[in-house]
Amino acid sequence: MLTQRSRYALRALIFIARTNGVAPVPISMIAADQKLPRKFLEAILLELKNGGLVTSYRGKLGGYRLARPAGQISFGEIIRQIEGPLALVPCVSVSAYQRCVDCFEEATCVIRKTMIEVREQTANILDHTSLADLSIDRAAA
Repeated sequence: MLTQRSRYALRALIFIARTNGVAPVPISMIAADQKLPRKFLEAILLELKNGGLVTSYRGKLGGYRLARPAGQISFGEIIRQIEGPLALVPCVSVSAYQRCVDCFEEATCVIRKTMIEVREQTANILDHTSLADLSIDRAAA
């Protein structure tokens, strides 16, 4: 299940994508439009900035912009930045693999085989859905 933090990150980035990058979007505007707590949003945007998904601008006309075009930022990338690996169990993670402590034989584990398929399907959908895909539909966020 997605955390509130991930949902807020997605909503904020979709909102920024809708502005078409003309000018930095003030955090107060994002928070007001999306009805998000400003302090929580500040922490999320800082994490997204550190992950290279947004850039920030200081000053009176400051705010946030996408670091790349909306079509080049996938939901998978955003969720991985906030949540970590998409895998439901560590033995199928691509980026954070760990053998399950209670597994007898990884090669024949039917749970692992199913979880690999779940991870692959989930990653495929999220990695092929960009901010540009959803920034057109106002009801998306």
